[in-house]
This record gives sequence, structure tokens and C-alpha cells, in this order.
Amino acid sequence: MGDTESCNNRGLNINYHGPIQSLKIEVYKDILTRLMELNAPEVTLPHFQDELWVHFNTLPTRYALEMNVEKAQDVLMHKRLQNMARTIATRPAIEVRLLQVRSPSGVHSNKSLHSNIQTQISCQVSDFPCNMRPMHEITISTSDKPKLFSQLTTLLSEIGLNIQEAHAFSTLDGYSLDVFVVDGWAGQDTERLKHEVIKKMQKLEKNQWFPLSPFPKETEISKHIPKKKIKKLEQPWCSLPKEKLEKIGMNYKPISRNYVWEIDASCLRYERKMASGSVSDLYKGTYINQDVAIKVFKNGSLNGNTQREFSQEIFILSNVQHKNVIKFIGAATKPNFHFVTEYMSGGNMYDFLHIQKTILTLPSLLKVAIDVSQGVKYLHQNNIIHRDLKTANLLMDEKGQVVKVADFGVARLQDKSGIMTAETGTYRWMAPEVIQHKPYNHKADVFSFGIILWELLTRKLPYEDLSPLQAAVGVVHKDLRPEIPRDAHPKLVELLHWCWHKDPSLRPDFSEILKFLQHMNNMIAGKKKVKVKGKM
Repeated sequence: MGDTESCNNRGLNINYHGPIQSLKIEVYKDILTRLMELNAPEVTLPHFQDELWVHFNTLPTRYALEMNVEKAQDVLMHKRLQNMARTIATRPAIEVRLLQVRSPSGVHSNKSLHSNIQTQISCQVSDFPCNMRPMHEITISTSDKPKLFSQLTTLLSEIGLNIQEAHAFSTLDGYSLDVFVVDGWAGQDTERLKHEVIKKMQKLEKNQWFPLSPFPKETEISKHIPKKKIKKLEQPWCSLPKEKLEKIGMNYKPISRNYVWEIDASCLRYERKMASGSVSDLYKGTYINQDVAIKVFKNGSLNGNTQREFSQEIFILSNVQHKNVIKFIGAATKPNFHFVTEYMSGGNMYDFLHIQKTILTLPSLLKVAIDVSQGVKYLHQNNIIHRDLKTANLLMDEKGQVVKVADFGVARLQDKSGIMTAETGTYRWMAPEVIQHKPYNHKADVFSFGIILWELLTRKLPYEDLSPLQAAVGVVHKDLRPEIPRDAHPKLVELLHWCWHKDPSLRPDFSEILKFLQHMNNMIAGKKKVKVKGKM
């Protein structure tokens, strides 16, 4: 019997000792110990042990059976490929390496790789003639699909390879891990072989699977459906049965429904409402014994824009992972649109400053600013522009020690030109080029960060004496900026002016901002009670 999963056991912790989990735990501990002995650099990274356990726990028990301490480095490679497969830009993830196996002359062995290694040893101590037999191990990870394994074997055969050994695994969240040991590739050029496999894989994915977003834009849909039939899509197209898709004119194969983000809404438990808006309500709840924040979209708000924002937020958050970016748990489309993230019990920075009236010491202010800078720097490195940076979208843990960037409903991937158009965000924090509907890039987030920094410093609402529209007009036509306190640290004043410069090209990147803040933090380290206006 294969591994099973339900809303009662998916969130298993490492202390559970059922027969299946006990085996996984034993192998996990052995591999972890071995990696520590090898001083593998990955072991020192934050959360590595948890991530390694997740790697084992999402794969079938059969995977654990085939791993041992001698394959610890293989496990690292598998984990890396799986992470790459979960990111669309690096999928499919492929690794190719050369194996040198000795076998008795004239014998074509179909034994496992382990048996072939034993044959190599026996050749060295016997009188049988041995020949070097170059073989390659090809490991592939991508989104799982029906008949994927048979397609991969055909693909390798088309390249001229003979499969001597194969292992296929599917993860609980809809990804594959397939390992092939092959011969038939002349020479030892692994890079050329890898290139051939990637080329074939990309052609396979292009021909057989529809584009990436679960909610295509209307322009994408219209390529396949007559305009008069577009209105018939009353639910996400990925959830429609094949018969209905064909009936309304979508004559292509739908993407696999086994998305990594899909969760069972019946496993959500609601505890209390934290906020309510015109489009959605926000609840504190649990999902499989884990505290979560649940955004529930109201039925009356489910228009095309809302669905696109819902889809975009899923697309972005399911492909990013950083300690200063909110962690995405999953989403569901039935019975309502649900968006689930980790729960940050410290609340948001806006309430922290304006409702709780907390005063930050200078070191505390810098700690918050550094956390935000690290999160946004990571987003920009992945070509993601947040577009609505403000204190209400900065969340804290219980002790206020960690700040994370959240709410990616209007975030966008930056296109190849590096510029974007159309107004979005919140006027009080918005860059002038965005207000004016001019082309903009990631430097718009830098301007917003400057306003946040001023807000941390003063605990005031930006342009509090003006309406949002009046503030926007002042920023554009009068170069209006918030008034900086006279007793502000000179370095902060310098950074504020730098971030909200009228010319976006003269604003810093977040890598520069981070260096500036860290240098400033080092400067004041060791000085006692250096305050902005009080104590955090």
C-alpha cells in the first residue's frame, strides 16, 4: 500500500512514530548526521533540517528505502532539483553525471547500479577481463503529469540512450523525481547530454501542457475560445472537466489539476475575524494544526480583476521563499476563493506604530528596515515588483523580532524591458512616476520604502493633513515629501532623500540600501540608548 494523505495526517510532525513515518525518520536522521560529518555547507543554512524533513516527507516511503548514508550527497542534489522544479523559471530541473562501471568482457549487465559496483570490485580481484563501461545517471524533476514516466523513457530512447536502471517517484504536492542510469552516449561530455535532454524536455512541456497560470488573462483565453463564449467560464478553467472545455471551444489539453498550491478547504478551521474589506475578509485560523491567516474573497467581488490578482498572488508566492517574505501555505477555489498564509501573531507595522503607538529605538528601527530591505531585495532579484509597499503590508512575529513583506495581490513580474505602466498601490506611499501613469520599474518600490522609513521614524501618517488625492498631486507637481524631524539621525536623512529622489534612476537599489543600513547599524553598535524618540 502506498503512502496516504488526509487533512488529519498531512501536517505530521517529526515526533509521530507510525510504521511509515518511523522509517522515514530513521533515514532522515542518518542522512542529516552524515551531511554534518561531511561539513556540507547547506547544513548551516537556517531551516535546513526542517526543509530536509519536508523533502523526505513529501516523497513516498520507497524513496527512503533506496537512500542510505552513502547517498547523502545524492539527497542534497534531489532536494535542490525538487526546489528548482517548484520554480517555473528553472523547470524542468535536470542533473547529469558520469558513472564509470567495470563489467566482465562480453557481458551486458541489467543489474542495478549497486550490483554493477559490486561487479566492478569482483573484476579487480579476479582473472576475468574487464572493460570500462561509461554510463550516465540522469535525474529529472518537473511537474508531475499522467504518463510522464513513459514519455521520459521514450524521450531518452530518441536521444539514443539505453536505460539500464530507472526509479520514479511522485511527491505529495504534484512533482516528479525520476532517476535513470543509461548507456549509449559516446564520450564523457555530460554537458552536451544535459543540453540534449533539456531541449527534448522543453519541447515535451511546450507541446503537451498549457501555459503556467491557473487563471489565464482574457487575452490568453480568447486565443482558444470565441469571444461570445468567454462569459461561460464562470469558474476557474483549471477546474472544468474536459468535456465542458471542449463544449465551449477550448480545443487544447488542460494543465494538470494537481497544483502545488491546492488545499482542501474543509481542513481550514476559523477562529476569529481580524479584518474586513469590500473585496475580502481576513481570519485567524488553523490548517492541519498550524496557525494560519485565511483571506476569503466575497462572492460579490469575484470579477475578472479579482481572479487575476488571486492568480498572480498564488503564482508569485508559490515560487518564492525567504525569511522576510510571508510564507504561502496554499489556496482553494471552492466553495469560495481562499488564500492561506502563515499567521504572524505580531500584527502589521501600521497598527504597531499608529494604534499601539510604539516608539522605536534607533537600533530597532534599523532592524525593521534591514528585514524589509532583505525581503524586497530578494523579490527584485527574482524580477518581482511589489507595487504596494506600505506599513500595513509589513507583518511581525509575536516578539516583533522578524518582519516579513506580505500582500502580493498587486505585485507583478517585471517584463523584459524592465519597465511597466498603469497605476497601482496606495497614494500616500506611491512613487511620482506611478501616480503619473508613466513607465516605471523596481525603483518605485524604493520610493515607497523611503516613505516607510519616514513613518518608522515619526510614527505619523504620511501627509496626514492632506487627502490621498491631494498628497498625490503635491508629490507630482510640487515635489512634496514628508517633513523630516530636525533631530533625525543624519544618515537616515541622507537615505530618505536618496530613496525618494524624483528621478528613479538616481534612487538606490535595495542591495545598496541594505549595505547602507548595515553600515549604519555597525556604526551605532555598542552605543548605549541611542534613540529616535523612545524605546521599542
